[in-house]
Amino acid sequence: MSTPLRIAIITGSTRDGRFGPTVADWIRRQAAERAELELDLIDLVETPLPTTFPAFGQSLPEADAELLAAVKPRIAAADAFIVVTPEYNHSFPAPLKNAIDWHNAEWHAKPVGFVSYGGISGGLRAVEQLRLVFAELHAVGIRDTVSFASAWEKFDAEGEAVDPAAATAAKSMLDQLTWWALALKEAKAIRPYGS
Repeated sequence: MSTPLRIAIITGSTRDGRFGPTVADWIRRQAAERAELELDLIDLVETPLPTTFPAFGQSLPEADAELLAAVKPRIAAADAFIVVTPEYNHSFPAPLKNAIDWHNAEWHAKPVGFVSYGGISGGLRAVEQLRLVFAELHAVGIRDTVSFASAWEKFDAEGEAVDPAAATAAKSMLDQLTWWALALKEAKAIRPYGS
């Protein structure tokens, strides 16, 4: 591959004291071992987005447009995504949904891998709902996920996963994500995607 695939890793939680950065940094290190990938970590705390949408046909206020301009080009430039999400009340965080909803065509015909964490379910119920949302946006959800039940017990003090099965799961998800990213990128080069 002459040009690396651009993978945006989106940290979906903005809660104070969140565990998300530990999980996001871990999957970033897993992905960084692959020379064919170029990574962009998008942390929704560092890149907040407006929460009020303008009326149809109306322009964004300047301050909101500036917030969106810090994220939209990065989403558009990505060939694929890894969404790192906790589970809140059997779903995913509101700031993550907000970030998804501010974009549309930027998601089209691109694959999305999921890394989830939480209590007993490991965030898998959040992932199941995210699959529906991304399908509506013409994105391809990767089947295999990485999930951490009781996540705070699954990482050591340096932020490394203590169970070797986590790296195996990450490899499987990244293999699929890379395959889909390349396949869709090549297909779109021949025939632009229309929805």
